[in-house]
Amino acid sequence: MKAMKILCAGLVAAMMFTGCKAAGNGASDLGSDISSGISDVESGVSSGMSNLESNASSGISDGKSDLSSALSDGNSDNNNSSESAPASGASSEVAAEIHVSPATVDLSSLDGTKQGWGQGVQLDDQNRPISSLQFQEKYGKYDAYFIGNDEKVIYLTFDEGYENGYTATILDTLKEKNVPAVFFVTMDYVKKEPDLVKRMIDEGHAVGNHSDKHVSYPTVSTERCEQETMNLHHYIDENFGYKMTLFRPPMGEFSERVLAQTQQLGYKTMLWSYAYKDWDPKNQMDNTKALEKVNGALHNGAIYLLHAVGSTNNDILGDFIDYARSQGYEFKLFQ
Repeated sequence: MKAMKILCAGLVAAMMFTGCKAAGNGASDLGSDISSGISDVESGVSSGMSNLESNASSGISDGKSDLSSALSDGNSDNNNSSESAPASGASSEVAAEIHVSPATVDLSSLDGTKQGWGQGVQLDDQNRPISSLQFQEKYGKYDAYFIGNDEKVIYLTFDEGYENGYTATILDTLKEKNVPAVFFVTMDYVKKEPDLVKRMIDEGHAVGNHSDKHVSYPTVSTERCEQETMNLHHYIDENFGYKMTLFRPPMGEFSERVLAQTQQLGYKTMLWSYAYKDWDPKNQMDNTKALEKVNGALHNGAIYLLHAVGSTNNDILGDFIDYARSQGYEFKLFQ
């Protein structure tokens, strides 16, 4: 644009100058004047073009400088971000996925197939049930426990579906031996035996959630599972001022979905690494044979499931505690 203005100005000046010369000096000087005018115009155009090129060059240079500066700033920001990236090289998104909050798990995406738990009979060289170790590795991420850590510790647990007159004596033995235990109770038991529940709490034992109505969790909806768990949870909290944190699924039946939902409700699921047929009060094992079985099942991190409805466990409990201690085992409260 600047060059065009210079060109126009030059032409006008040349024409005016030439006209004046023609009037004063005659036609003979016209050619010379036109030549001079044209020379002036060319000089103006050349000067204008030179200025245009200079300005364009300056603009391009400034543009390059700004772009270079912006890129430099961008690289600087990227370098700063890389300093705060995980040392492992994983992105923050990947790291977040590794540490997913239980509440973010989509329950509908998990396997709902019912599994019935039993520790099986295959043992490793430390007398630990192989299935307990396998399931612990598979489902431990849901705060599910099929066996404890590899240390000489025993965890005693009792299932209390109903009272048959033995729980008070069992509590006496535990108090005498200074051994803690977890008592898994149902709503029916709690309402019928509030004094025993209060004694469990007062004497330092843990009260665990065994559901409201003792239903098979994998066979009902997630809404029903939550009701079964939280109905009892709120009742215990409101009537005993005690917050339960341990859950045992009725009949030992569970699914991956059940374990994940239980975790979302703030519970650890506690299965077991040893149990025997002791739940039928009319078909109790001989005391001597039963004691041999429970003594022979000792292993590191053992979670014992015992039922309090028969006479046998009531009779052998003290002897079992003594024997386990003689073998170097310690009884701890599962938490």
